[in-house]
Amino acid sequence: MKKLSARRRHPLAAVVVLLLALAATGGLYAAFAPAGKAQADDTAQSLSITEGKKLFSVGCASCHGMGGQGTTDGPSLVGVGAAAVDFQVGTGRMPAQQPGPQVPKKKVIYTQAEIDKLAAYVASLGAGPSVPTAEQYSVDGANIAKGGELFRTNCAQCHNFSGEGGALTHGKFAPSLEGVDPKHVYEAMLTGPQNMPSFPDTTMNQQNKQDIIAYVKTVNGDKSANPGGFKLGGLGPVSEGLFGWVFGLGALIAVAIWVAAHTAKAKKS
Repeated sequence: MKKLSARRRHPLAAVVVLLLALAATGGLYAAFAPAGKAQADDTAQSLSITEGKKLFSVGCASCHGMGGQGTTDGPSLVGVGAAAVDFQVGTGRMPAQQPGPQVPKKKVIYTQAEIDKLAAYVASLGAGPSVPTAEQYSVDGANIAKGGELFRTNCAQCHNFSGEGGALTHGKFAPSLEGVDPKHVYEAMLTGPQNMPSFPDTTMNQQNKQDIIAYVKTVNGDKSANPGGFKLGGLGPVSEGLFGWVFGLGALIAVAIWVAAHTAKAKKS
């Protein structure tokens, strides 16, 4: 006991205890920390960026520049984020077939795995919106009525009150939202592609976006279940009322002429 007490009073005793504690902590951390998984994730991410850069140099650099800095033929992609790439390439709008006032939706030429790699590379150029998860654009528990209010306030001016789309100025147009993947609707609100304004979470939160997606999905759902009958493209009560007035009144005039003609023939005979 005296020897042990003497060792505790030794000037280096505290240092030895500290070193032993650090060694034990380091050993436990090395044994239980998921260092291998983190390193594997970093390696996979780096590989995706490298592969994405190769795809970018072949299919995108001619318009957007080798470093995504933009050219006279295409805007800069620095800071647009992975969500913008997933939307533009995932809907076939990019790569564009030809320049014009607006790039239309067309057949997708990349696989989803290639799109993910392109998105990873563009995201590495600068911070921007990431691709939303399935939970973010899920409509489970969404408020359809609230979504309708938000859509009519923020979207109907261009997309029509039922999402049928509409014409804009100088050859531009708001596309129809019928059959659009909920993820792409969410990404469009998040990034504001082409002529559309962006609605980040600071302007329109995730719940509001889910409500809008639920509304769009509902109004563009089963056409046979429309309680109002044939909607003439969903252009609204003015156009549908005009259709009824012109063709209904025209039919009545035609019947009146037919009756008058046959009445005159009857009198002559």
